Amino acid sequence: MTPALFQIENLRVAYPNARQANGTEVAWAVDDVSLMLQPGERLGLVGESGCGKSTLGRAAMRLLPSETRIEGQVRFNGESVFDFAPERLRQFRGEAIALIFQDPMTRLNPLMTIGEHCVETLRYHQSNLSKQAAKEKALATLEAVKIPANRWNQYPHEFSGGMRQRVAIALALMLNPKLIVADEPTTSLDVTVSAQILRELTRLCEERQMALMLISHDLAMVGEYCDRIAVMYQGKVVETGPALSVLTHPQHPYTQSLLKAALHIQSGSQGLTSLQAERTEDSEPRFEEANYEISPSETRRDPNSALKTQHSKLSTQNSSPLLRLENLQQHYTLEQNFVARLLSASEDRTIRAVDGVTLELYPGEILGLVGESGCGKSTLSRTILHLIRPTAGRVEFLGQNLTQASGQELRQQRRQMQMVFQDPHACLNPLMTVGESIADPLLIHRLADAPTARQQVIQMLERVGLTPASDYYDRYPKDLSGGQQQRVAIARALITRPKLLICDEPVSMLDASVQAQVLELMLELKREFDLTYLFITHDLWVARFLCDRIAVMNAGKIVELGTMASVFSNPQHPYTKTLLEAAPLLSRLKTPISN
Repeated sequence: MTPALFQIENLRVAYPNARQANGTEVAWAVDDVSLMLQPGERLGLVGESGCGKSTLGRAAMRLLPSETRIEGQVRFNGESVFDFAPERLRQFRGEAIALIFQDPMTRLNPLMTIGEHCVETLRYHQSNLSKQAAKEKALATLEAVKIPANRWNQYPHEFSGGMRQRVAIALALMLNPKLIVADEPTTSLDVTVSAQILRELTRLCEERQMALMLISHDLAMVGEYCDRIAVMYQGKVVETGPALSVLTHPQHPYTQSLLKAALHIQSGSQGLTSLQAERTEDSEPRFEEANYEISPSETRRDPNSALKTQHSKLSTQNSSPLLRLENLQQHYTLEQNFVARLLSASEDRTIRAVDGVTLELYPGEILGLVGESGCGKSTLSRTILHLIRPTAGRVEFLGQNLTQASGQELRQQRRQMQMVFQDPHACLNPLMTVGESIADPLLIHRLADAPTARQQVIQMLERVGLTPASDYYDRYPKDLSGGQQQRVAIARALITRPKLLICDEPVSMLDASVQAQVLELMLELKREFDLTYLFITHDLWVARFLCDRIAVMNAGKIVELGTMASVFSNPQHPYTKTLLEAAPLLSRLKTPISN
């Protein structure tokens, strides 16, 4: 009998000094997991953050610290991966199996250009390949993930998060591996590029008999592109089976709760129900028996759409804009050496990241800004805050022209507009406690002394659901889950009582259940603190769930702007239609989800 391409047998993984609360038993991050992949098969591995998905992928490639405790076996083509000698292991990584990381900055060297990354990868494994041949092959692979050749000499920091992820995916595909372990590979990508890349991976799996282990929290995406699904919870695989079967007839209560959370967001129904799985992030989930049947028509209906439309009209009619952008531009010029400039003297080397954006945001409104990675969404947000000065145009906030404001005036206005970033771990100082991080803006703006700041931080921690607050105040970011870190980032942004919150992909890295909790929290905080949101996202269903109006951005321009209901029910621009068609949706499954 032909052995499986990849086989995990009774795998258990524990990190150094990992103990249960009682201090005696080992806390297994992966606990007795067995999985198998055949050539060409696509397996989706889903579950909440911290359930062991990423640990499983790294264990399969022997990328965990040497002191990690590992039991069980991992086999590739019948060979034990744990028995590979160093030389065989180097060949195994890249040529046989490739890993796509969730955070591409952990994969890319900031001192190397994108071209140098590609050539080094190819020539390390294929030493007989000339530099020119390596470049030609690399350019073809980059083109497949929509990275133009004129960005060959740029560095990772010059790319958006989504563009860096495309580079990481290209590097994984460069050596034509037999298995790709993709750990949240499309988290920071828009729906169109995600669909293109996943279709490409699907095609390669079929043509080259390449297997794919897709680790993701996006149930709709996994259901659309995978043959089988394995659901992980607390280190164990609690349910596995054909994708359609698991998503239409889930057997385990945890699988049912994940689907309920995902459908809650995709339905666009704010505050209709509490989730079936009510939980705090440090406590045991309490699963109720799910007894539901949701048809495709129900997931497209939004009971709040009329209310949102009415609210949006009232905002525009009865108040002046809180934020006004007029012909805002942010252009960059690609730097080249002297010889390159001579050879491409007539070539336009300008990147128009933001290209003439005119927009108004009204008090109490939630305006969603959607578009593909690299379209200029994040650059626009940083230009609004004047973290980077605009090339041209005007930013008016609370009636003041920020483009003409002094440094002191900008500092005062930044009290009133704060930002929540995509990756909370990257925006929190690892050397500062949670309490210190949240109190920092109060001390910077001299809004409170240390004792008063501590009291306000405790109140804000309670408000964002990190209770008891005293337990979280002295923790460090590394001691928190992704969802908890994002709550800290939200608390830090709110502590100065701003009027405008700019949220740049704040839930894209969270699993469905935590995502729903954070979105509901943001709605509650909006009502309580009278907030206005500019909500940047590539997830159309999150935008529909949360926003009053939608602005669609493409190539630095706003190509469509309208109420949530009008944009989703009657899109006008071809690009908007493309985005909607590409977005994975659970209701497109052939059978209604039922118990």
